[in-house]
Amino acid sequence: MRLLESSSQQKPTFEDPNSRNAVIRRVRGRGRCVFARRKIAAGEVIERAPVIVIPKKQWSSVKKSILEEYAFDWGEHDEESVIALGYVSIYAHSYSPNAKLEQVTDELLMEVTALKAIQAGEEITINYNGDPGNRDELWFKVRR
Repeated sequence: MRLLESSSQQKPTFEDPNSRNAVIRRVRGRGRCVFARRKIAAGEVIERAPVIVIPKKQWSSVKKSILEEYAFDWGEHDEESVIALGYVSIYAHSYSPNAKLEQVTDELLMEVTALKAIQAGEEITINYNGDPGNRDELWFKVRR
């Protein structure tokens, strides 16, 4: 993050690098969703978000909490779980997403990349199943 200039009377303000590409807005009946701040080209990285790996012995505690709803399978064979920081847990699911979510395991990151051009003001969606074309049922009813 880059420290923005401020007067000596004010607390320092930090610029969120994700805020150049995306913004979170509330949508009636759906909660928080992520929208493009500007036009994003197909193939462009929208966000690179660090993750916190949940040790297997701690998963039972996470499973009893609200964090279970926001945890992602992690690893080559989904052998672990993570909580992603940044906006990753806020993107809405779609079976016709305009972005994809990929694990960058060696850097402990998740990366969101545009599958096609996304217009300024357009909602950014991902497929929660990982593969953009995967139409497997999810743990909640999907709005079509």
